Amino acid sequence: MTDDTPWIDPWVRSVLRCPVTGSDLVDATGPGGAPELHSTDTDRPLAYPVRDGIPVLLEVEARPL
Repeated sequence: MTDDTPWIDPWVRSVLRCPVTGSDLVDATGPGGAPELHSTDTDRPLAYPVRDGIPVLLEVEARPL
């Protein structure tokens, strides 16, 4: 994988949603440089960790943005 290659396949990205708000998720980088998924909900934006290339879409694992 190169730096300009998405770390999640596009077909997977198209079906992922925030489990709390139902909003779309976008690729992002966390404060420590690790990959994350950020919800696009403006009322309750959340960040979900990605561990070993697997998104952890659990509310208890999310952090507020």
